[in-house]
Amino acid sequence: MAEAIFAGGCFWCTEAVFRSIAGVSAVESGYIGGTVPNPTYKQVCTGTTGHAEAIRIAFDPEVVSYADLLDIHMATHDPTQLNRQGNDVGTQYRSALFPLDEVQHAEAEDAITRWNAAHDKIAVTTIEGPAEWFPAEDYHQEYWQGEGQRNPYCLAVIPPKLAKLQKGFSEKLKD
Repeated sequence: MAEAIFAGGCFWCTEAVFRSIAGVSAVESGYIGGTVPNPTYKQVCTGTTGHAEAIRIAFDPEVVSYADLLDIHMATHDPTQLNRQGNDVGTQYRSALFPLDEVQHAEAEDAITRWNAAHDKIAVTTIEGPAEWFPAEDYHQEYWQGEGQRNPYCLAVIPPKLAKLQKGFSEKLKD
């Protein structure tokens, strides 16, 4: 198993995308990139801790590559928005990659280059780290599968992301 850590706005939304990918065995919502140890959701929401809402993905690289996960990440959020995704505004919603080693760092650079070459707007996605990971509170985990399907915000934001995933990466989806 390998791990990847991505930030791309609300972690409820990014978690929903990556749970659908073949080879992904777990997705955990959490916080990374800040200065406060063991931050709470309430603290991170203030935008003063420096943390990003992010997801930590456990995946089988024999089934889905880190490069594939990067391309999915770049395609299913807007990497051109600085410190925001849609109506979610603040550094906690930044587009960022947190590579766990030098190989992932090089692949992250390549993914941003690929994205920029294929689009008119330039990605503002940052490559950050190393940084300590802090799991989000239990009620944030698997949010879309439970409460999220009754949350108007999630119902407005997540289905379009899942549609982009289906359109661009159908061969990478779980059966």
